[in-house]
Amino acid sequence: MTTPVCSGDEVRVLESAFVDALGEPLGAEHAAAAPGRVNLIGEHTDYNDGFVFPIAIDRHVYAAVRGRGDRRVRVVAARLGESCEFALDAIAPDPHQRWSNYVRGVALGLIGQGLELRGVDMAIGGNLPIARGLSSSAALELATAQAFVVAAGSSIELRDEAILCRRAENEFVGVGCGIMDQYICSMGERGKAMLLDCRQLTSEMVPVPEGAVFVVCDTGKPRELKRSAYGERQAQCRAGAAQLGVSSLREATMEQLERSRRSMDEVVWRRCRHVIAETARTQEAAAHLRRGNLDAFGDLMNASHASLRDDYEVSCEELDAMVEAARGAPGCHGARLTGAGFGGCAVALVDLDAVEEFRRHTRAGYVARITEHAPSIYPIQASDGVSVGPAGC
Repeated sequence: MTTPVCSGDEVRVLESAFVDALGEPLGAEHAAAAPGRVNLIGEHTDYNDGFVFPIAIDRHVYAAVRGRGDRRVRVVAARLGESCEFALDAIAPDPHQRWSNYVRGVALGLIGQGLELRGVDMAIGGNLPIARGLSSSAALELATAQAFVVAAGSSIELRDEAILCRRAENEFVGVGCGIMDQYICSMGERGKAMLLDCRQLTSEMVPVPEGAVFVVCDTGKPRELKRSAYGERQAQCRAGAAQLGVSSLREATMEQLERSRRSMDEVVWRRCRHVIAETARTQEAAAHLRRGNLDAFGDLMNASHASLRDDYEVSCEELDAMVEAARGAPGCHGARLTGAGFGGCAVALVDLDAVEEFRRHTRAGYVARITEHAPSIYPIQASDGVSVGPAGC
């Protein structure tokens, strides 16, 4: 694979964190880098077998690794100031250090795929914000998977790695995410968005038009992916699909849903309406971006946010305030929450020559309404997926 998007400075930060935590040098041999992602449109459609339209972004989780001569794994989380240790022959979840379960689950999944792993010393860190809806969990999974694989002198296909990491999050960590995050963080391409069919796992890369940029608008409120709320939405979608007589909402039409309105629970009906409409919006949005029709793309972003707020009910005061401030700023074609919701980030499509004015205007509009959270607003670039190379990159 290609050399990762990291620098000697970043590896040195990880080396220093390892010494601070365990009192000895890491001596990393390889470094892996996995990007976060921003979903441009297509929210809560992936676990309904629909379409999504994300980009991998130029912020990453890094993993520096050195192989060991035994079956022990020692991992230092630089940004948390914590470390964990486990044996490859006895991998079990840790209820106290939940971050480590992403690493443990990935290792167990790789072993289950038949890879002969060796013990490692590893330090993880990076510049991808945590708990902001930018898929730091998938990036952690993919970076550590590549670290385990390269330390073992082995290899794995990116598609297989994405599926394995999703399974680790679903079955070992216990978060019922769809495939989108792992897929785009694994196989993103610089300058392009990915229209992903989450049922067929086929994708089309669509260039991001020149003259425009996507801007992350971080509310400063940590995303609270409440397991009960997330699981509840999934259960409601399954119930709706069953009542409509389809295997997933991917197969349902708005006409079918309208015919079922009187017999279906009102909340379930609205959840289904969001998913069916969002799946159609996502395909339409990709076509608009392909043609460079930024206003039409922005209109669909706006419609997506309204649907997520009103029908799916995963927005919050902070996200609504940020989206409203962004839409009123110069150069903005549209804005919406991105990720699962309940906090975290919005994303806006902005003219390239208006970015700085957009940032000032949006920040001012947000802080005029929300005083307890400090926002962070920055443009992002569509980037390549996971990579690994020598630690001296």
